[in-house]
Amino acid sequence: MKQLYLIRHAKSSWSQPDLSDFDRPLNKRGKKNAPFMAGRLSARGIFPQRIVSSPARRAKKTAIDIAEGTGFKKEDITYDKGLYLADLSHFLNVIEYHLSDVDILFAVGHNSTITELAEYLTGDQFLNVPTCGVVGIEYRGKGGFKKTAGGGSLLIFDFPKKIIP
Repeated sequence: MKQLYLIRHAKSSWSQPDLSDFDRPLNKRGKKNAPFMAGRLSARGIFPQRIVSSPARRAKKTAIDIAEGTGFKKEDITYDKGLYLADLSHFLNVIEYHLSDVDILFAVGHNSTITELAEYLTGDQFLNVPTCGVVGIEYRGKGGFKKTAGGGSLLIFDFPKKIIP
């Protein structure tokens, strides 16, 4: 069984218009939400065996906060340049590569790709994965991860403003 957790980076700041998109940091809310979501994942017993992230500043900080909050060494995060502005095909290839030797992968990236991936892989409609949202997908059986549409089953869809009973 393989599990994939697609994580959209936390809320970024637009307060410095001279910064490139790649260099935008998290805003105040984003700095709170990433550790908060890491706590929610930990409370559910969800811990990564690997984290792969876009190296964009806001995604990198989100990945670090998620790592720290789930007991994963931040030094072990893998950064893939291609995940910044990645299309569906590239992101699927990255996921397939990493899930070939781990069972639980956290992948931190950007919208619209995170939402497109979640919809493609589960067959469900999310419309928009909010900032710092997490979509957990499970793959059962011997074959593990499959790049085919609807190949995975939704485990969780969580985000900072979601009220959990």
